[in-house]
Amino acid sequence: MQRWTRFWMLAAMVFGLLTVTGTPSRADTSAEAELAEKFAPVMMLVTQKTACGPGEPYRPSNVDVVFDNPTVALRGPWRPQRDLVKVGPSMEDVSKGLPGYALDLPGDPLNPGCEYEKWARSVWGSSAEPTAYAHVATQTGVSNRIALQYYFFYPFNDYNNKHETDWERIQLEFEAPDAATALSNDVAPDLVVYSQHYGSERAGWDDDKLEIVDDTHPVVYVSAGSHANQFSAGVFLGNSAVTGFGCDITAGDHTEVRPVIETIPSNTEEAREAFPWVSYRGHWGEVGPVRFYEGPTGPNRKTAWTRPFVWSADARSSSIVVPGSAASNTGVSQFYCSALGKGSDLFRSYVDNAPAVLAVLAILIGLLVWLLRRTDWDSRPTPLAQHRRSGQIVNSSWQMLKQHPLTFLLIVLPMVVLNVAAAGLQTAALVSNVPRWLVAGVDALAVLSLLLSAGAVTVAMSRLGRAQSARVGEVYVEGARRLAVGAPAIVVAVVSLLLLTTSIFLAPVALVLLGAWSLLISVIVLERRSGFGSLRRSLSLVWRSLGTTLPVLLLMLLLITAAGALLATLLFVITALPFIVLNMVPPLTLVLVWPFTCVMATYNYFSAAEEVEEHRAAKAASQPAT
Repeated sequence: MQRWTRFWMLAAMVFGLLTVTGTPSRADTSAEAELAEKFAPVMMLVTQKTACGPGEPYRPSNVDVVFDNPTVALRGPWRPQRDLVKVGPSMEDVSKGLPGYALDLPGDPLNPGCEYEKWARSVWGSSAEPTAYAHVATQTGVSNRIALQYYFFYPFNDYNNKHETDWERIQLEFEAPDAATALSNDVAPDLVVYSQHYGSERAGWDDDKLEIVDDTHPVVYVSAGSHANQFSAGVFLGNSAVTGFGCDITAGDHTEVRPVIETIPSNTEEAREAFPWVSYRGHWGEVGPVRFYEGPTGPNRKTAWTRPFVWSADARSSSIVVPGSAASNTGVSQFYCSALGKGSDLFRSYVDNAPAVLAVLAILIGLLVWLLRRTDWDSRPTPLAQHRRSGQIVNSSWQMLKQHPLTFLLIVLPMVVLNVAAAGLQTAALVSNVPRWLVAGVDALAVLSLLLSAGAVTVAMSRLGRAQSARVGEVYVEGARRLAVGAPAIVVAVVSLLLLTTSIFLAPVALVLLGAWSLLISVIVLERRSGFGSLRRSLSLVWRSLGTTLPVLLLMLLLITAAGALLATLLFVITALPFIVLNMVPPLTLVLVWPFTCVMATYNYFSAAEEVEEHRAAKAASQPAT
């Protein structure tokens, strides 16, 4: 009898030890589910207004429908072709672990089109309830602390690294030994961590950036396509694998989603019994030729599953968000987002069909080399009035700037001040109450400075070409006086272009007119023309010298519109400059390249005028004598 008493005492001690060291009981599982319901997240998804259109088409989904589904295949890891193992694999099939295996959905992630969206709609249907999977995790060596995790499954990742399915998560951390204690003592989380690509961002429970509904439900803004979890609406810029290489957009209208919570027990055996798929160690999507596009592994393969506090320790305290972007994508970010998107599309096309992409690139490079070799680059800056080829115009413009750097630098100095002030006010207006009239006024002065400096550069060119002095004050006064005479034509040109660019269908017309009137300032200043005849004169010069004028005009447009944004993008990728500094790069770049473009425009005018005169003289010489 005494022997059995000692036995039961020992068994009780072992049971108690197991309980203290974290092996959950059935009661613990119930507490975990209650805690998960109490702090269930509220998810804000960017609204998709039309099928296959912008916005987020996928919801956090229940994974059950993926199994025993004849449209899903299980493939093995043995060959590059990924041998087919089974069509419609079950949960029991994948519960065996199967590291290196992959679930294969119908569709091609390299050319997804709208196929995955249509497939998801057919599989889950419009009535399927959004689902999140909760899990209470602990970590060996860390006592009196638990992590409440929510895992979200999406059918497709429509980001730069497109891939089948997507697993994301958030984590709430409590100072408590278990879920039951956290509930009974009404313990609130002290840390919240949101997954973002290969990294994460953290916030305290009382942090201003964390939105909380009904005191316990954290709000998660889901980035459209990538499903990175953000703390607010906006446009978030990333320049690494940790932050995502590209733009995460949570701006715009939102659809509120409160997912049904399925709690995965922290007890391993109970978890496998209730959710057999939790043991799967393979990929949840197709594995192709490049790892960048392979489907992700599941929750149990993530660091956070068994070492939640190691994962949260690496979380950032903030992300780079474009100021004032909660409603839409604005500013420098548009160029960055577009450039990264186009670049990823090109790389994906290369992976999908390398020979075709390489052939197209070879043709484009060959065409560029042919164009560069076709023109003549050998030229001197004077005399101004001579017929030059496109390369000679560019070279002469550069030589002119090198010979008179101080003159042109002083001419653009007022532009530098006004354009930097305008950019600074625009950025400040996004985050503070700067009067709109002040922003509009400085913007108008900055635009006016561009026009006046263009006239001043043209006058300075004319004087320097005749070996005369070009004092800054004098060229500004003379340029302004001549521009005032031609103001009606300038106003008509500016208003026409602005009106045409408001319509996507008329934008090509605006581009044609911009080219036709590209010599308008030179015509007004150098020919001292007034009225609307200067518009016709500019059109005539451009048309009769199109082969020379057009390449130079394209270079001017690239310098004016893209150089600053491209430089800001490169600086963002390789440096840690704050966004407010990056936002100043385009206006600064504009004022630096503006003299070069104005000088090229002047040389373009002189070359076109000489070409027209040569054509007229040749035509006159060919006429028979009377």
